[in-house]
Amino acid sequence: MKRINIAIDGHSSCGKGTLARQLAAALGYKFIDSGAMYRAVTLFVLRANINPLDANAVAEILPQIHVDFVVNAETGRSDVLLNGENVEKEIRTLAVAASVSQVAKISEVRRFLVALQQKMGADKGVVMDGRDIGTVVFPDAELKIFMTATPEVRARRRFEELAAGGADTSYEDVLANLKQRDLIDSSRADSPLTMTGDYKLLDNSNISRDEQYAIAMGWAQHALQ
Repeated sequence: MKRINIAIDGHSSCGKGTLARQLAAALGYKFIDSGAMYRAVTLFVLRANINPLDANAVAEILPQIHVDFVVNAETGRSDVLLNGENVEKEIRTLAVAASVSQVAKISEVRRFLVALQQKMGADKGVVMDGRDIGTVVFPDAELKIFMTATPEVRARRRFEELAAGGADTSYEDVLANLKQRDLIDSSRADSPLTMTGDYKLLDNSNISRDEQYAIAMGWAQHALQ
């Protein structure tokens, strides 16, 4: 049976991971959360008291980092492991979110994780979401989806997610963080967030998760023909 790689790129907090998990489950593919990998590296940097803006210092500690995934027996979802420690909750904090774009724009970090991601997807049958999956990690992916929504819609979704988890933050802080991340992700010199002509655009500002899944699954089924 034909197997393909599916790349889902787009802005932060627009539901890339949710859609990627849905597609992977339906197709029996492996889901790889590239954003979680960058968050894990960022968590290691913060724990080591390294300034995320110090590219040289960050690059030096990369050999100390190993990122992997494990299936959570309770949720059935993949949790990220940092040097063997399950850090799924720790990487979702606002402190990590505030620094991840700075760490992710460091060329050495990107090369380090891209090599690992490409190894994971070498045998096809992978759904991966991130910022440069279709442009850098899997430029030959059979299906590339670019997801977006308005900043206000994305910030509201992210704020409600954080509030449900007990985080002490405000909608205004989340919106400001999101806009800053958008700016950094789109303007960085190395592998900026961009949509090329071979992507299919999915703006979910005004559609439900079920509707976006139906659209994306239709694209996947067409790519599999």
